[in-house]
Amino acid sequence: MRWDIFCKVIDNYGDIGVCWRLARQIAAHGQEARLWVDDALALAWMAPDLAEGVDVRPWQGQAPNGLPRGDVLIEAFGCDITPDWVQAVATADTAWINLEYLSAEPYVERMHGLPSPVLSGPLAGWRKRFFYPGFTSATGGLLREPDLPRRQHRFDREAWLTAQGIQRKDGERLVSLFCYEPVALASLLDQLEQPQEDGEPDGPPRLTHLLVTAGRATAAVQALMRGRSTSPSSRLCVHYLPRLSQDDYDHLLWACDLNFVRGEDSLVRALWAARPSPAGDLQSIPFIWQIYPQHDDAHHDKLQAFLNWMRAPSSLRAFHDTWNGLDAAPLAGLDISAWGKVAQQARARALEPEDLFSQLRAMAATMAPRA
Repeated sequence: MRWDIFCKVIDNYGDIGVCWRLARQIAAHGQEARLWVDDALALAWMAPDLAEGVDVRPWQGQAPNGLPRGDVLIEAFGCDITPDWVQAVATADTAWINLEYLSAEPYVERMHGLPSPVLSGPLAGWRKRFFYPGFTSATGGLLREPDLPRRQHRFDREAWLTAQGIQRKDGERLVSLFCYEPVALASLLDQLEQPQEDGEPDGPPRLTHLLVTAGRATAAVQALMRGRSTSPSSRLCVHYLPRLSQDDYDHLLWACDLNFVRGEDSLVRALWAARPSPAGDLQSIPFIWQIYPQHDDAHHDKLQAFLNWMRAPSSLRAFHDTWNGLDAAPLAGLDISAWGKVAQQARARALEPEDLFSQLRAMAATMAPRA
């Protein structure tokens, strides 16, 4: 089938990140993907090698004429495709799917798969269907490449770190930081700088290497570090990363012992993040999520719904609440061992539903069957 994916880049690149991962997975299954995007600049570093079978096209101005029509039209995150563009790439028989935002809230299971007929205007009589990603079998699942476990088993942590100019010392803990500007960031830096106390339960190792992603996270950390005096006993080393491709961002998550992530795409990648244990099985890596803040505080309910699905213990809930500005309590201590077990169990549950692309393909075939 030929797929048309429409993406509007609003901010922070999560929208184009999800759309690129989807387009690449479509192409990997031998199908044609046209990715229409209003601003493709981020792909220069996010996907420098692009992908065979993905045709990136500008979504600007007047709709082009004479295009071969597609079999599936993906309207990503309610990006509001105008009728002339819809008609340029699709027909009334095309499977038109509105790919929604990710959430663990109860409404997702109720809304997933519902039809939405167009009742007026030049597209009257056309129909689209809502597709909600999610964490349960009653939702559309999550983007997940079929070869992900194989690649994680083959990942060479030390070689990748060396290629990034990161020298990990014995006993050193690696922590990745991808965030907005959380108020609690200064408290986190304080916590990471404190020398280890004898007998501290699940105490941190002698040194923490904080790997800070480019952009807002780097700017936020640098602003705080300029005004700090570092103690000789500090156990914090900060390394600022360049912009990473999607593959290398995944590798960063696999290489670390704790990951701070933000938004939607990196949350899913943190949920999948794992590396082989000495026993040979894939061991999940604990993570902390900073949800995208909304002016009406709707993100509070969304965060709590995710923590409920995750079955987060009180220590993990308390850290998330403070990290996301839901309260002004002191930042809870890191309980990495316990949080790793929670992440392992959550990952196992998230693997149970079919992956998002498989479910999208099944929905599209039901709406507009193609040979």
